[in-house]
Amino acid sequence: MIDAFLLRLGVTAYEEPAYEGNWPEDKCSGLDLVRFVARGCNKLQAGPVGLCDGSVCHGRCQGPGGYLWPPDLWLLGRGVGLGFGDCYQTFPGGIAGFCGFLADGNERSAEGPAIGKQMTAWGGQRMAEDFKGERYLKNPQVTERFLQSVPMGDIPAQYVVIKPLDLADPASENIKSVTFFVDSDQFSALVILANHTDPQRENVCVPWAAGCQVIGIFAYRELEREHPRGLIGLTDISARNTVRASLGKNLMSFTAPWPGFLEMERNMDSSFLHRQTWRELRGHA
Repeated sequence: MIDAFLLRLGVTAYEEPAYEGNWPEDKCSGLDLVRFVARGCNKLQAGPVGLCDGSVCHGRCQGPGGYLWPPDLWLLGRGVGLGFGDCYQTFPGGIAGFCGFLADGNERSAEGPAIGKQMTAWGGQRMAEDFKGERYLKNPQVTERFLQSVPMGDIPAQYVVIKPLDLADPASENIKSVTFFVDSDQFSALVILANHTDPQRENVCVPWAAGCQVIGIFAYRELEREHPRGLIGLTDISARNTVRASLGKNLMSFTAPWPGFLEMERNMDSSFLHRQTWRELRGHA
């Protein structure tokens, strides 16, 4: 059924089920395109599968011990986003430094020179430029309010695994969500499917969050709701800029909590996916 659902939707790549578990390294050996990130000692490690692109960890399996290290900045963001606690505490300048980074910079703070030096050491000229602030939020006080609303947590697992849907085993793995990277037509179809049985509810939402947070901790929070919602993502332009080389520039993400995905799959045969409007739309894609 899953294969039929993806075929009807026209999705052929980047279907990502995220799940938690104590994933031994030798499980990666011989598998292609398995992704996972691991809890490390004081910092997060990329597993033996490759690089983190800011939203998901991707690459071909290198076998046990083949660690590749992305920049520390992405380690912090991914650590928060995938449920490994409040990693922002270790940002240069601590929480205050991060609040300045997301807003109007740290140039005016007393700790500014030290923060700038450490950021430059982390990420070279790009991070030196970011010392002036990403300007996504108006000021550090607004950032503080945002951080208070972020559902940070420390999941009871060593790994978060992200891998293609056809490699996942729902019978033995604790799948949390499925993330699609889709074009505008497929995106519209997923929103319609999410509302197929209960359109009176708000079944899809757009959280203001980093790309990894949407597929991680915000999706985890949805599982605590009586009616988990689908989440629209890749509205984070830093993530979009980072994944453009691999995903292109015209895709968005749609994350369905596992129960929501199963319901969408069950509704496939009675849905618009078999009707002329969808066939015509995909014929002109």
